[in-house]
Parts: sequence; structure tokens; C-alpha cells
Amino acid sequence: MAWYVIHTYSGYENKVKLNLESRLEAMNLSDRVSQIVIPTVEVTEVKGGKKIPVAKKFFPGYILIEMEMSDDTWYVVKHTPGIFGFVGDKNKPIALSQIEVDAILKQISAGAPRFKPRVQYQKDEAVRVIEGPFKDFIGTVGEMDAKHGKLRVMMNILGRITPVEVEYCQVEKM
Repeated sequence: MAWYVIHTYSGYENKVKLNLESRLEAMNLSDRVSQIVIPTVEVTEVKGGKKIPVAKKFFPGYILIEMEMSDDTWYVVKHTPGIFGFVGDKNKPIALSQIEVDAILKQISAGAPRFKPRVQYQKDEAVRVIEGPFKDFIGTVGEMDAKHGKLRVMMNILGRITPVEVEYCQVEKM
């Protein structure tokens, strides 16, 4: 068996995976496919002031499949609704190398590459801390580290302006 990449409609990867599994089962070809993987990682996003775990696809529009390539399996995959085809030559898909597969599977198990937070802050913008030891404190954004999702917020603590480092998800805009 070898790993191949399937090009799908972006945003329909889960539906395509279910359709493909159903078609393989109906045509008695499930034993020729060992895995179908949608490369995702769980990240935390802030929605409505609450942290919510969300599965993010890091190859939107693509699915990985470990299968035994034959005319039958090629036909079922190629003619499943929502699939454009295999990545590679039109009539002869190109299998991934084991090094490529290992790197992708390692990335899935290692967790999320940092995604840019959906909430963007500006210097001197007023924010309220919504969790942590400084909960309910109000301050202004001093510095932003988008790469690591952190802010340096200037707060009045005991009559002095003090910089406090917090994560993006620990504050909300005023």
C-alpha cells in the first residue's frame, strides 16, 4: 500500500471522506484502503470571549489516502462526488514518499502550527483582561507579538503603569 493525495472541494473534505468510505464499502474495496486522513490539528480560538477548541485543516482541499492502487480503487476515488482527482499525472497518481508521509503525520500529532488569531489589536487600544490573575483589569495595548499570540498590556497596578504579558485569548477589546 502507498499514500496518495486527493484534491477535493475546499471545505467539503469531511463530506468527501464519508462519501468515499461509503462507496468503497458498497463496492467491496474497503480492504484495499487502510486509511483516509484529513490533516487537521486542534487549535483554540476565542469566540464571544470564550476559548473554543476548533479543528483546523492545514491542507484545505486535500485528503490523504493509504491504499492499494488498482484500476478499481482508482475508478472509485476518481468518480466520488467532490473529488477533482489525484495529485500527480492525470492517469497515473504519484505516491508520496515515506519521508513526506512521516512529516505530515508528525505535524498532525505534534499539534498546531501557530495560526494568526482572528482578533487583531492595535497599539494603545483599550482592552479588558478576561482571565488569569489580572481578570477584570483594564489596560492599553503596548506591544503585540502576533507570531506567539501575546500582548504586552500596560495596566495601572498600585498607582503605577506596569506592563503585563498576556495571550490574545486572555483579553477582549473594550
